[in-house]
Amino acid sequence: MAEQELCPHLDSIGEVTKEDLLQKSKGTCQSCGAGGPNLWACLQSDCPYVGCGESFSDHSTLHAQAKQHNLTVNLTTFRIWCYVCEREVFWSTGLRWCLYLLLPTTVKPQSRYDFAFSPVSQDDELKPRGLTGMKNIGNSCYMNAALQALSNCPPLTQFFLDCSGLVRTDKKPALCKSYQKLISELWHKKRPSYVVPTSLSHGIKLVNPMFRGYAQQDTQEFLRCLMDQLHEELKEPLAECSMSREGSDGEEIRDGDRSPSEDEFLSCDSGSSSDRGEGGGVGDGELLMQDECDGVRSAAGGIVGNLQQHFILFLVLMQSTVVVFCPPHYTQTFFRLLFPHPTTSTILSLSSNILLRVMNLPAQLLLSARKKKQSHYRSVISDIFDGSILSLVQCLTCDRVSTTVETFQDLSLPIPGKEDLAKLHSSIHQNLPVKTGVCTETYGSQGWISYIMDSIRRFVVSCIPSWFWGPMVTLEDCLAAFFAADELKGKQYYTYFVFYRLRNGVKYCKVLRLPEILCIHLKRFRHEVMYSFKISSHVSFPLEGLDMRPFLAKESPSQVTTYDLLSVICHHGTAGSGHYIAYCQNVINGQWYEFDDQYVTEVHETVVQNAEAYVLFYRKTSEESLRERQKVVALANMKEPSLLQFYISREWLNKFNTFAEPGPISNHTFLCQHGGIPPNKYQYIDDLVVIVPQNVWEYLFNSFGGGPAVNHLYMCATCQVEIEALAKRRKMEIDTFIKLNKEFQAEEAPMVILCISMQWFREWESFVKGKDNEPPGPIDNSKIGVMKGGHIQLKQGADYGQISEETWQYLLGIYGGGPEIAVRQTVAPADPDSLHGERKIEAETRAL
Repeated sequence: MAEQELCPHLDSIGEVTKEDLLQKSKGTCQSCGAGGPNLWACLQSDCPYVGCGESFSDHSTLHAQAKQHNLTVNLTTFRIWCYVCEREVFWSTGLRWCLYLLLPTTVKPQSRYDFAFSPVSQDDELKPRGLTGMKNIGNSCYMNAALQALSNCPPLTQFFLDCSGLVRTDKKPALCKSYQKLISELWHKKRPSYVVPTSLSHGIKLVNPMFRGYAQQDTQEFLRCLMDQLHEELKEPLAECSMSREGSDGEEIRDGDRSPSEDEFLSCDSGSSSDRGEGGGVGDGELLMQDECDGVRSAAGGIVGNLQQHFILFLVLMQSTVVVFCPPHYTQTFFRLLFPHPTTSTILSLSSNILLRVMNLPAQLLLSARKKKQSHYRSVISDIFDGSILSLVQCLTCDRVSTTVETFQDLSLPIPGKEDLAKLHSSIHQNLPVKTGVCTETYGSQGWISYIMDSIRRFVVSCIPSWFWGPMVTLEDCLAAFFAADELKGKQYYTYFVFYRLRNGVKYCKVLRLPEILCIHLKRFRHEVMYSFKISSHVSFPLEGLDMRPFLAKESPSQVTTYDLLSVICHHGTAGSGHYIAYCQNVINGQWYEFDDQYVTEVHETVVQNAEAYVLFYRKTSEESLRERQKVVALANMKEPSLLQFYISREWLNKFNTFAEPGPISNHTFLCQHGGIPPNKYQYIDDLVVIVPQNVWEYLFNSFGGGPAVNHLYMCATCQVEIEALAKRRKMEIDTFIKLNKEFQAEEAPMVILCISMQWFREWESFVKGKDNEPPGPIDNSKIGVMKGGHIQLKQGADYGQISEETWQYLLGIYGGGPEIAVRQTVAPADPDSLHGERKIEAETRAL
């Protein structure tokens, strides 16, 4: 919370002794008997009351309202709350710190810094770094807690500290530069007491207007937005050899045309679907449908392929509507294949949820569906946080299986209740499909009455103390609920893309590739139509040894499956308001610290285990990786004379020092496809490479593979020629367009005005202006056209621009595509004889 004036009600606090608070923390609620954690003790003078918090019946609040006792202290976190001021309060800077001294004697608290910089001494250099707070700049605790959690992720922090030369971008608002500066301040040897993250806060508000103002925001949404922007600013295209190698290992690569925010932040919110959209769609992975009878293997959302080698289909999936386009000469074949005995009601009788339309479209529209070759990108964010999930959907009718691979940056896990836990545990022994939670889509067939009744039931359940519902929930239970089989029925029917039939199915999902740092988000907040509430159930989680092997797919290349906790973000309060803090383990001394805005305090690990976790960060652990590093250090210290010296990627060397599975050596981060240094990187090549002796290179190469070996650095002449040719092409295209457009604007009444998709035009404009290195694909006007009367006409409300016929022919000659859509064309004068003949035929037709 932001710095505020002292609470005027602190005078009502009685004497606080160590024995009293320790004794009360071991007790129970005096009203309902509920035990800890998170009991609250009244601080009113001569009041011994201890009550439960919001996770139970909140008797502490009821006591304060009835007795008008203003102050209470949490016996787990020792936070003081004033019911009158409705905020956390402090008694100067000392009261809350004195309460921390009441922890068990095994805890040795770190002194608090109350000035800008602490005086540096010899002993100070030996103290751990990173213990720097962040000043609250107006309800920014959600940002501070998220940044502290990321700051204590060694692979990411070490990259920004040791590979600062790689943090280069020309994209606004250059958030990676602001984050790098913040990390440098947080981990400075002078160890400032706190920093003010103004620059980063301003940058994130430019990226996402949701964070503007001073309203409380969700820390998980901030994390997704921040990592999304960091990836966009730091991403680099992958070399073809790297793509083939990583693809063969089952590793997912980010799509170059879509940011994580456009792909629902690349987060799998559940095993079957996402809160932001259906998870069964074609995200980053390709959706493959395999039919043994017909031999059909298709990719949804694009050209499906040859169906019995008879015709080509172009599918457009819109919710429950399937629109099928086929060329004119295949229409009858298509109908005979799908409808052997057609009737007038064939189409209507297919299904109430599927509408099938068969239209005659020119082949030009199908050709325009080709997209430009999509580039694949990677960044330090995707290297550290990206994992992939393999989803399998099995048809219960024919047992055929479809597969899709989805990339994730975090796992959003449900918190199962008592009934869900019982089903989950029974399904483990019986291998039955089960999924926790209620799907809101099933209410469509049941009606609003059922929906309202179920909402009331869930609201009542949320008001009942969690201890009433039985056993404690563990993080393993949440993972098991996430990866449990999901039965698809009702409106979630499994749909065959070939035969368009709705059938029951079961969806399974497993982890295909584990990330280096696993981010887990617990779904504590539920937002219904009429109300919102928070699930305050305590979820126990391990500090060490989280094993993900039970949730791993057989095809997974991941060898290390054990994780240790790095940091945890907690939320105190309700769904409408509250406060965020973070508990992080310092990488230098291994101690746990609480980061509460500008205050940093050492805590015992029991305090962390009793925390109400909201977001957790786990890191892969491997003893083998530690032994590998020790061997390399020993080889480097030998200082054997060698005839050759090798250059190795500084970024990969950072992976070797911080990753449990660094993967093969990748020198393509500073090499072009021709084996030289790209001209745009040659000026700062010293920031990209590290020189290692021959014995170290041979050991790393034999242990990890990859490469290529580099003994000499030179600027690539081929790339220089290509850059000059590309600049010449861009200048020629933009100059020609400006010239033709001026001529078009000078015409008073142009005879022909053609349309062009603004989506494609923006891609072309980014290319010719140097913002995008990849040229756009063929002109795609399919989204702005609609078929009427056998002709393609402009769709109403389409996003298009008007150009001249000469400009259209110029762009079409370079990029191809189509179709051609005109808003104004020359109309030839009608022949009187032909008009008379048409009227005569019309009259005869009416007579018949």
